[in-house]
Amino acid sequence: MSQITEQSLLQSAGEGLLSQVPVSDSLLSQLGVFEAWLRPVLHWAAYGLSGLGIVELLLVTFITTHITIAAVTIYLHRCQAHRALDLHPLVSHFFRFWLWLNTGMVTKQWAAIHRKHHAKCESEEDPHSPVTRGLQTVLFRGVELYRIEALNRETMDRYGHGTPDDWIERKLYTPHTYLGVYVLLVIDLLLFGALGLAIFAIQSGWIPFFAAGVINGLGHASGYRNFDSKDQSKNLSPWGILIGGEELHNNHHTFPASARLSYKWWEFDIGWMYIQILAFLGLAKVRRVSQRPKFQLPCEQIDARALQAVIANRYDMMSAYARSIREAKRASAEDALHTLMSMRAELAGLWERSSLSVEQLVQLLEDWCRRAEASGVAALRELSLRARSYA
Repeated sequence: MSQITEQSLLQSAGEGLLSQVPVSDSLLSQLGVFEAWLRPVLHWAAYGLSGLGIVELLLVTFITTHITIAAVTIYLHRCQAHRALDLHPLVSHFFRFWLWLNTGMVTKQWAAIHRKHHAKCESEEDPHSPVTRGLQTVLFRGVELYRIEALNRETMDRYGHGTPDDWIERKLYTPHTYLGVYVLLVIDLLLFGALGLAIFAIQSGWIPFFAAGVINGLGHASGYRNFDSKDQSKNLSPWGILIGGEELHNNHHTFPASARLSYKWWEFDIGWMYIQILAFLGLAKVRRVSQRPKFQLPCEQIDARALQAVIANRYDMMSAYARSIREAKRASAEDALHTLMSMRAELAGLWERSSLSVEQLVQLLEDWCRRAEASGVAALRELSLRARSYA
């Protein structure tokens, strides 16, 4: 009797297990469908459609941000704001499209604000001077200063002339500035998955920090000076690579209309290298470039030609003068320093006196050179010799 009962129990348990088999198969089937859907989603989130690894993603980020920097320095800065070169329409529009896609910047706004910066440099009207607004404000909120000044209609009307005003500018680039940035976000997410967010953050933040912040901020606060310009501009580094050559900011403020930002033989401007490549391919034409000084045997008597040569090389002359003053300060030569400072103001006044005739300016320069040679200050004698030797 007990055996029959045990067999019945076992049979009932077996039937119960068998009745659950269809349910288990259904669940596994549903899990399989979910897994089949989830697997490609997770693969996209991890690698995107491109399937690139970390090293390749870093390379893509560097290349795209560097193209953006090149677009700013070659197209916006040297071509549009200063007219230092002309670009082929295809190259010009590529840069314009790329900037709309990566930054949302409007050519007219950028060029107008930058021109005003040069016209009103370091004054209260300068849109982004660290001298008047503070270094931290320009460094970390530089893009806000741009946006505020872009709303100034007077700035746009006075300084924004000569920038693109075609159909695509009026219908797309100017009224829909953020559309390009949203398109870039979608592209980054599709191609690179979740890491596309990090890449997008770097791409969209590169120019606001390095151009609007570092160049406009640190470029007027830290570095070295080749030229004694009236503003506080400085060269951040002699090798302009990371920010497209814009690191050579003192050189640029001295020769703003020059397509080349490097000046000394040991300085390097990667933006100028790109311009030369474009020019070689017939895609760019350089209009103006800073001229390095040329020398000849010193003239005994200053004439109109010598005067013109000094005025043309006035930045080099004042740079040499600034070095002499620094050397006098290091040597604690108080008398020599006092003489250097007083005669420096006289020399600088030569190219500021537009009301005088050429003959009067020639006489003033000759008088300055003779007094410099008779001053007993070796640095002044060398400066006089330099003035007489410009070709």
